[in-house]
Amino acid sequence: MVEEMEMIDHLIADIHAGKYKPSDKLPSENELADQYKVPRMTARKVYNRLQELGYVYSRQGMGSYVKDRLQQIPLVLTGNTSFSRKMIELGYNYESRNIYCEEVEDHSLFTQTLGVDEKDSVFKIGRLRLVDQKPIALHTSFVAESVFPDIRTEGSRITSMYDFYQEKGFTERAYEKTILSVMVPTKYERELLECAGLVPLLVLESGCRDLVAGKMLECTRTLYRSDCFTYVL
Repeated sequence: MVEEMEMIDHLIADIHAGKYKPSDKLPSENELADQYKVPRMTARKVYNRLQELGYVYSRQGMGSYVKDRLQQIPLVLTGNTSFSRKMIELGYNYESRNIYCEEVEDHSLFTQTLGVDEKDSVFKIGRLRLVDQKPIALHTSFVAESVFPDIRTEGSRITSMYDFYQEKGFTERAYEKTILSVMVPTKYERELLECAGLVPLLVLESGCRDLVAGKMLECTRTLYRSDCFTYVL
């Protein structure tokens, strides 16, 4: 296992250093085994692990190649500018796609954070964020129907909560209670974000409050692909 980890570290370092460019063919399993004086099976395990980490892809009968990883996007985790606006200002080929608007069956977790009655309906609005047609993040907002009476019909068209709040007259807002964590993606999240199984996700949970009336507008949970971003705190 130590040999495998050292080989993985060396290959990743070579990729980061530019020794191997995207789409470059990597040494064959035999060549890698000879180079490190290990069995060929060890070399195969190394390439399998690099594939799981999202660094390489294989072509049957042809070998392993460097994957064209997404560019590292600076992610600013402070301030009140919307994610979509930041991406557009940075000049990325960006798209926000609404993928669901659903009523939450068990919304007991949100009654306190949203400050609503237990009988109130809570909806979750999911937006998939893409750069160059590749998924990079999933933003999910939880909002109360008592605050947004038309959310049941309007929710499916929302691609930016920032723009939605502006339309509704909530122009003075602030994000609060931000919690950061790291998690391994589920099968559903891997498929949705098109990321390898061992690529961790950065989870950002927060709330957005209207500064005029003091009411909580939303609770939000965002999943960021860790291989797509650099983080600015």
